[in-house]
Amino acid sequence: MSTAHQAPDILSPEFEANPYQAYRLMRDAFPLFKHEATGSYVISRYEDVEYVFKDRKAEFTTENYDWQIEPVHGRTILQLSGGEHATRRALVAPAFRGSDLREKFLPVIERNSRELIDGFRASGSVDLVADYASRFPVNVIADMLGLDTADYARFHGWYTAVIAFLGNLSGDPEVAEAGERTRVEFAEYMLPIIRDRRENPGDDLLSTLCTAEVDGVRMSDEDVKAFCSLLLAAGGETTDKAIAGIFANLLLHPGQLEAVRADHALIPQAFAETLRFTPPVHMIMRQAATDVELSGGTVPAGATVTCLIGAANRDGSRYRDPDTFDIFRTDLTTTTAFSAAADHLAFALGRHFCVGALLAKAEVEIGVGHLLTAMPDLRLADGFDPVEHGVFTRGPKGLPLRFTPVSG
Repeated sequence: MSTAHQAPDILSPEFEANPYQAYRLMRDAFPLFKHEATGSYVISRYEDVEYVFKDRKAEFTTENYDWQIEPVHGRTILQLSGGEHATRRALVAPAFRGSDLREKFLPVIERNSRELIDGFRASGSVDLVADYASRFPVNVIADMLGLDTADYARFHGWYTAVIAFLGNLSGDPEVAEAGERTRVEFAEYMLPIIRDRRENPGDDLLSTLCTAEVDGVRMSDEDVKAFCSLLLAAGGETTDKAIAGIFANLLLHPGQLEAVRADHALIPQAFAETLRFTPPVHMIMRQAATDVELSGGTVPAGATVTCLIGAANRDGSRYRDPDTFDIFRTDLTTTTAFSAAADHLAFALGRHFCVGALLAKAEVEIGVGHLLTAMPDLRLADGFDPVEHGVFTRGPKGLPLRFTPVSG
């Protein structure tokens, strides 16, 4: 196993500026090393990250979430295993697929997208991140839950604090305190609403979560609150950065932008390739339940494993020309890209595959389609070069666009 002083430092400014160069070095020379500052074992090759996520031998747990996310969300489905996890997933999953997604929530997605676009469609300019991408998925989730639209600004504040906490790998105490404070504020807000929905259920997602039952099991008020908190953060951050990433990638590849503009049926391909090429989440952690052999050595029992999705998704042993954005590549299967059979790693794999993947797909297909229609000649603002930021999650901080307004 390689040692940390030889390998790139995942907390360094140089890594944050351009992790892809470091990822290449890790895959080639340091496929497994211990990063002393985080105390975790870092892996970067596709075969290793896929192995950990699929976990067919039950060698890994999600006990790392006890310290990583419980302080801001409470105990969530991500921390569960075995029958308890299966039951909880069965309680929440139906709302994110099939008829519920089509009949209840597609109209919610459509409405929220159009409302945001109406705010800038006549102006000829927009910062796609600030004015659309960072707001759209959080607004959708709050609307799905049946929460008051007047409180959307509060949701955005909580969401921002939680995401900062999750990405606080360096341990900034102010960021940690703000995240923990958000857990208290969100609970004070949500628990009375949850109790009311149990007594007076409606046709919204929160009512569904409050009344869902599998084998005589229902979620407690705390369970529902924690899931809603997780949904706002995880569902917001990933879709936010995915939409910004799709447009940044397409704008830097004008031929592919023209193809998608001409045929919106290519949007899922652009989304799948963006998930591979510039995934919103670059690292996910797991805990080794036993000593595990991976490329480069052994991960000891009890150790945290940092799985570098951003590195694995550009592994040349898995993808042809991995550092090239190509929505027409033949080694990425769009039809399975939003299911547990995905051959990219952006949604994880196995029993903890992202429960909201189909919701994200619906949001992206609708949102990107609306944006392309509202801005048929969209282009980057003069002199602007899209730059990614972030380590744990990553994407453009801003994306100023110009376009000729069209009547809507």
